[in-house]
Formats: sequence, structure tokens, C-alpha cells
Amino acid sequence: MDLGLKGKVVVVTGAAGIKGSIGETIVQSLANEGAIPVIIDRNARGFRYAEELQNKGVDSIFVQTDLSDYTQIEAAAKVIEEKYERVDILINNVGVNDGAGLDASVDDFIYSLKLNMVSCFAMTKYCLPMLKKVKGNILNIGSKVALTGQGGTSGYAASKGGVFGLTREWAVDLIKNGIRSNAIVIAESWTPAYDAWIKTLDDSEEKLKSIVKKIPLENRMTTPDEIANQCLFTISERSSHTTGQFITVDGGYVHLDRSLLIE
Repeated sequence: MDLGLKGKVVVVTGAAGIKGSIGETIVQSLANEGAIPVIIDRNARGFRYAEELQNKGVDSIFVQTDLSDYTQIEAAAKVIEEKYERVDILINNVGVNDGAGLDASVDDFIYSLKLNMVSCFAMTKYCLPMLKKVKGNILNIGSKVALTGQGGTSGYAASKGGVFGLTREWAVDLIKNGIRSNAIVIAESWTPAYDAWIKTLDDSEEKLKSIVKKIPLENRMTTPDEIANQCLFTISERSSHTTGQFITVDGGYVHLDRSLLIE
């Protein structure tokens, strides 16, 4: 299926994670569709990712940006405008489950909000004039933590809950501009960050087996490729009448009847 993304300028925040991370996988999938990925991240590996894409003939740039700093976000939007003059799609992907719980300082909690939620507002605000030019659309990457809680991560949970609220608010705000706003809900996905986290736990192998056993569809983790595929379909014109939606990609982990887990 041709998703019609060829030549589309797609800004992806938090896209310079380790190979196999969700943002990096989205960027690679966009490149495969002939889109123009704009990588926004603070990690300098983004320079290498953009260069690798350029060497393959893909039009792509990296704008190194600390997404907890809205002044840097504003500057990044100006770079994008000077280079491309438009943004067809904005994917607010940045998210760090940073463990800022009730025992954290207020400053740590506020930092988590800045990185995980305020960055989405700022990036959308500064890209909005470019989105309006082409009736683009917005996709926010959320987390089941905002819906279910997790424990020990108040900042991340509050941030992703706020991202869901912003998704619906922007869908309402931007109806008059023909701009769609949706969110993807992610639960248990096998990413490098998840792998690193599980290894910090006692009896990590048993804990992983216990988690996977609770995922109803095929008793396996969602892959980053599956998330990227859903993202690309949602931002494409194949989803042209979908807005204000929270689309869960989790093998039924969050919503399906617990009776499915009975052996």
C-alpha cells in the first residue's frame, strides 16, 4: 500500500535514540517510504543517523536540540523553516520514563514535565505555522503508564497524561485548519531502553517471562517496527478522517479481559 508519504517533511522528536528505539525505527520507516525525516534530539548520534540517510540518497537533517529547553525548540523550528519552509507531519515522540516519583524533588518532577510534555506543546506551537501551510497533522507518542499507572514515576505518568489531553485539545483547536491530531498508546515494547531496564531487576529473566505471559495476543512484546507501521498509517492520508484518537498498539495488554490470562 502506497501511504503517500514520499516527499513529506516529517519532524520526529527524540529520534536519535539507540538503534532499534522507537524514534529511530520511525525515522528509518519514514525514509523507506520516501519521506524527509527531520531528526530532533539532544544526542549527537543524530548527526550520524542523518549522514547515513543522506548517503542512501534520503533528504534528511538533524537539528541537535535539548527538548527540555523551549528556547532551543524555537530555534530548531526556525532551522526547519529555513530549510524546508513547511512541516507536513509532526511526531512528538520524545519520552523518558525517568523515575521521578513521590520521593523525587519538585525540581526533578518539573524537569520531567518539561522534557516529556512541555516539549510537545512547544514543538507543536513553533511548528504550527508551517503545519497550517499544508494542512499537516500531529501524532503524539503516549504511554499506557498514563492510563494504568506504574508506580515510582509520577513525572512521566503526569506528562503522558497531559500529552493525551493535549492530543484531544489540539484536535478541537485545529479542526478549522484541517489539521488532525492523534496519539499512539504504547505498552510493553521490546526496545533497547526496555532491555536495559529489565536487566536492572532482580530475577530479570523471570520478571520478563511474567510480563510477556500477560500480553494476550501471542504472548509477546510489541516490536518497534509494529509501532512505526501504525504511526505511518495514522499520519498518512489513508487515515484522513481520523482525529482526536488514542490508538493502542499493545497486543491487548491494557484493555482486554483478564480472563484471557487464565491458563
